[in-house]
Amino acid sequence: MTEQGDLVRRVAERARARARDLPPPVGAQELAAAEATLGVTLPPLLARLYREVANGGFGPGHHLFPLVGPGRTVVEIYRAERTTAEDGTGRHWPVGVLPLMDWGCGMSAAVDCLGEAAPVLLFEPNGIADNWADAWFVDAESLADWLETWFAGSGWYEAIAGAQGPSREPRPWTEAGARLSVPAPGREP
Repeated sequence: MTEQGDLVRRVAERARARARDLPPPVGAQELAAAEATLGVTLPPLLARLYREVANGGFGPGHHLFPLVGPGRTVVEIYRAERTTAEDGTGRHWPVGVLPLMDWGCGMSAAVDCLGEAAPVLLFEPNGIADNWADAWFVDAESLADWLETWFAGSGWYEAIAGAQGPSREPRPWTEAGARLSVPAPGREP
């Protein structure tokens, strides 16, 4: 089994052990339709999680959003954030950065689908008045690292919840300013 396959298996085992009712995984056609709507290809590991584990409802904290379906989904949240960014009311959500989950208090975890390693970002807008680049942090260098941090109980969110031991703190996302200035494909700045 590949390293990625082993990680997907471990996530699936933990998800089934902790969740009461996991939604079924998405099918190949649902995944393809979501990617077409998003205009972004999901990182291979994220696609496998949605295809092999479940359509959300597992993972750290408040759990991953469903990719598709009714309610708050990755597709709907991303489209809403990008519409807000493109209509001039606030360019705060970069192209190709998909929301993964809601941490509460306005904070979100997101995956950079344009980054080679699919880094997981933290959007923390509290206290930001005008420079949205200051609201973006790198939570983990890759989705795989983020999941391993969850398994190890060493995420920054664990320390906030009162867990003991070392935790990794997010660092500023240096690409945020440049990425926020990039319009959606087919749009002018």
